Amino acid sequence: MTDAEKMLWEELRLEQLGVKFQRQYIIKDYIVDFVCLENNLIIEVDGAYHFEPKQQILDEYRQSDLKGLGFKVLRFSNEEIMCNMNDVIDKIKHELMI
Repeated sequence: MTDAEKMLWEELRLEQLGVKFQRQYIIKDYIVDFVCLENNLIIEVDGAYHFEPKQQILDEYRQSDLKGLGFKVLRFSNEEIMCNMNDVIDKIKHELMI
């Protein structure tokens, strides 16, 4: 796991947000960073390569495929997590309440 993934996992693990998250979970042909199966919520942590044009196209396809399976996908950059963890957690909590 990257440093950002480790930081986020510390906030998600042990049902600290009231639901169970799993990490590095296989869905179809994908390994997602974090998933709450109870709420069909996937959280992806994006490093710098996710901003390259080719990777953005692949990420869009992957996200569309996961959405077609009934999942909502939240994406956060490493920088968002490392610099604005409170905002990240607030966004996740908001999605869990919907």
